Amino acid sequence: MTYETFKVEIKNHVAYVSINRPDKANSLNQQAWADMKAIFESADKNPEIRCIVLSGEGKNFCAGIDLSMLMNITGLDHIKCQARKREKFIEDLVYLQDCISSIEKCRKPVLAAIQKACVGGGVDVISACDMRYSTEDAYFSVKEVDMGLVADIGTMQRLPKIIAYGMACEMAYTGRKVFGPEAEKIGLVNRCYADKATMMEEVIKVAENIASKSPVVIRGSKQVLQYTRDHSVEEGLKHIQLWNAAMIFSTDIQEAFAATMQKRKPVYEG
Repeated sequence: MTYETFKVEIKNHVAYVSINRPDKANSLNQQAWADMKAIFESADKNPEIRCIVLSGEGKNFCAGIDLSMLMNITGLDHIKCQARKREKFIEDLVYLQDCISSIEKCRKPVLAAIQKACVGGGVDVISACDMRYSTEDAYFSVKEVDMGLVADIGTMQRLPKIIAYGMACEMAYTGRKVFGPEAEKIGLVNRCYADKATMMEEVIKVAENIASKSPVVIRGSKQVLQYTRDHSVEEGLKHIQLWNAAMIFSTDIQEAFAATMQKRKPVYEG
């Protein structure tokens, strides 16, 4: 799996995906958005992959959308018809939203490992992940407010479901940097570590633990959790009735019981 702007390696059923533009602080140019979408759509279908760790090469996690690309999106003056100009803007925006949503739609859990800068589009990316971990020097900023923009690729929709509404408002209204220890305190990240090496070591342990579980159960848990997040308790209960009625007769249950009785590790299909 070779990509121009990302590195991808699969080991022990875990895909290690890293943004690979360190000289540009891992900002996302046109190719990076296309690569990201392709990677997560491919990972969703790849039975070898059971969990994904998303990180950034070099000093930073992600400095957001590449400014040259942002200028291209907003620079539509060559389209004279106002209706067609707005159609084109929406078309471009939907594409970027779909790229971010590919992370959330991927049925495999995605763990973000974040160091230093995670700003603008970087916050969009990590908000679409299942779990987030950071270093103490990591900082998160909804930077769009300082650029005269309302964040429109997913942060506004997902962040208030991760942290308290008031904190999401504060981040969106001020653009201030929220560093790792505070991010852990407000629930933006699961845990905060002293340095990147320690963070990656611990995140890999979590990812390999997840990858050792029944893939059917993990995929189902992600789908059910997302459904519950976006629906009422009553709707969520009805949903899990149908889900388990359809999926409970998996051979993974037999394997889990057999492994327990035989005091061995279970071996699951993809």
